[in-house]
Amino acid sequence: MSLVEDARHVRENAYVPYSHFKVGAAIRAASGAVYTGCNVENAAFPEGTCAEAGAIAAMVAAGDTEIAEVAVIADSPHPVSPCGGCRQKLAEFARGDVPVTLATVAGATLETTVSELLPGVFDQSYMSRP
Repeated sequence: MSLVEDARHVRENAYVPYSHFKVGAAIRAASGAVYTGCNVENAAFPEGTCAEAGAIAAMVAAGDTEIAEVAVIADSPHPVSPCGGCRQKLAEFARGDVPVTLATVAGATLETTVSELLPGVFDQSYMSRP
């Protein structure tokens, strides 16, 4: 199964009683293992969890810490991009050249990279002290 198909499959499990906007994400770690996540809303909006954040949490919980590839899918008119917070989360665990496939349920895709999603990423270099 492709990474987009993994994201499509987990998307069906999204818990979205408020927005009704299901998102699925799949991450291939450097180890080759695949981790998935779907968005999970709650009544205390916006305290839910994004699909990308869920996949990253599953990856870290399993002991992996490096992302090699990402896929995100939603039922939208054009490929949906991760929110700003998830872009930062992806950049925490992925090099800038890591491929990201953004997809729609209808089959449209957009290929990009982590650094194209988040130019000027905030990273550890900003926190180093002289």
